[in-house]
Amino acid sequence: IGTSSAPKAQAFVGELGRAIGEIDKLQTVADAQADAVARGAGNIHEMALALEKADVAMRLAMRVRNKLVETYNEIMRMGI
Repeated sequence: IGTSSAPKAQAFVGELGRAIGEIDKLQTVADAQADAVARGAGNIHEMALALEKADVAMRLAMRVRNKLVETYNEIMRMGI
């Protein structure tokens, strides 16, 4: 194959970091919406949407994490 996998690994790590940042941003927005509604200043519909987006993003992240762990464990079980 002859090509280094380091650039691919760095690209993967970069994308993973970006995705985690997006999830964090969704969580922060959902928290802000919930705080606004608790103070009586927010819109319940917008809060519900923000909370659902954050929930879906977190569930997807957990599925990806579980798949990565599963794949890693499978590779570790392989014989050399």
